[in-house]
Amino acid sequence: MVDNRPIGVFDSGIGGLTVVKEITKVLPQENIVYIGDTARVPWGTRGKRVIINFSLQLANFLVKKKVKLMVVACHTASSVALPALKSKFKIPVIGVLEPAVETTANKSKNLRIGIIGTTATIKSGAWERGLKKIDPEIKVLNVACPLFVPLVEEGLIHHSVTKTLAQEYLRPLVNQKVDTIILACTHYPLLKQTIKEVAKNVLLINPGRATATFLKRFLKHHQLEGKNKKPEYQFYFTDTSYQAVKNLKKFLGGSGRGRIEEISLEKL
Repeated sequence: MVDNRPIGVFDSGIGGLTVVKEITKVLPQENIVYIGDTARVPWGTRGKRVIINFSLQLANFLVKKKVKLMVVACHTASSVALPALKSKFKIPVIGVLEPAVETTANKSKNLRIGIIGTTATIKSGAWERGLKKIDPEIKVLNVACPLFVPLVEEGLIHHSVTKTLAQEYLRPLVNQKVDTIILACTHYPLLKQTIKEVAKNVLLINPGRATATFLKRFLKHHQLEGKNKKPEYQFYFTDTSYQAVKNLKKFLGGSGRGRIEEISLEKL
């Protein structure tokens, strides 16, 4: 069976393109429709009700684009809104949390795992619950890193300010001798080198990569694999004047190919 309908991906902004990047590597024959809510980013400081409402709006947009399944690239939405999304839509809805939890639990040697993410992601406790469901003996240390996102979007990935902030944020994890850190925000993989310099000899887990690997197995098992010789990538943003949209290639890597369009909030 071949299903050439696109995969839908949504995020609170542009960071979810790091997940798209991993999907295109693992699944190079799949069409993709992406929407980022750049008009209302960030979501990480919002309340649960607002995050769920925003998620439902973007998901509705993707359903109208006739996607075959939906990937919730946003860690905040995956942590807070996934049950609401799964109950409302008939197509499969895949978050970034579940695929990464199993990978992380299997790779940690001392069962001391750090989680860094937005304030909403950390407050949700979703990552900790997922890890402890696999192994109750796992020690989880959570750290909110809200200033990482604006620094990445300003292009200050290798700036001294970013390293200083990383030292401050990651100090509790280093002191507690975690051997694995989950990058529980789509922006954080771009800070991988800086984080490695601060948290030496610690394994970093990129949930985007785990999600792409899981997605490949899922598509095959459910006979949803696409076979597009020239896959189409469509990128929609609720505000294309947003600074980070101009840095599309930075998040996607490679050519950053694809059509970019703006979709007003009124049309969601």
